[in-house]
Amino acid sequence: MADYLVFHLYGPMAAWGDIAVGEYRPSFAHPSKSAIIGLLTAALGIRRDEEEQQKNFAQACSFAVRVDAMGTLLRDYHTIQVPSSGTGRNHRTFNTRKAELAENNLNTILSSRDYRCDAVYTVAITLREDAPCSVKDLAEVLRKPVFTLYLGRKSCPLAFPLSPLVITAESVKEAMTKAPVPDELQDLIHEKSSLVYWEGDQGGYEREQLITRRDEPISRKRWQFSERKESFSTVRREEATPCTSA
Repeated sequence: MADYLVFHLYGPMAAWGDIAVGEYRPSFAHPSKSAIIGLLTAALGIRRDEEEQQKNFAQACSFAVRVDAMGTLLRDYHTIQVPSSGTGRNHRTFNTRKAELAENNLNTILSSRDYRCDAVYTVAITLREDAPCSVKDLAEVLRKPVFTLYLGRKSCPLAFPLSPLVITAESVKEAMTKAPVPDELQDLIHEKSSLVYWEGDQGGYEREQLITRRDEPISRKRWQFSERKESFSTVRREEATPCTSA
């Protein structure tokens, strides 16, 4: 038996970064571990430059996600102006976006960015015994986070309460079953099956595939990530969420 922190994610747009090459910024169809770790550490008030605390939390945390609604893909043609490297970013620290735009020598960067629209996810978190906090502590800060929370990118705010629950269960499957999708989000779910991804050997589902993802955070300051393994299973809707919340 283990204590699981289970919560729901929904917003009009979400972005779960994948490996980015050149001007293209893709998004995975389900949350990355680095994005969830970022959301939880933001709720706790741990800054990105506090690398030791970030690292300790990430190493103590195991992550699982159920994709309740896949949503739709949106690709945005994105432009942004930034100071030239010779006069700006490499030599000065800009405290505000206004200060950046006040520079005389600006360049335009073009990129394409992917988003998931109207997707719904259920996340389950477990922590090791030596973790810097407990799942009950996490549930509390998700109700009153220190920093603003968002779904992968700052342009993707939450649009529904996280509704965190602490559930004692033998597996990810049991914990997920005890946390059905809230009634208010049911109309967004059209798929007959849910996709479930989890770390470790306590999934409780029959594994269909083992996937390698490069989303284990190493350094937030240098934006570096390592590979990790996650299992995958397709679950019929009535098995994934046999009932709705009261």
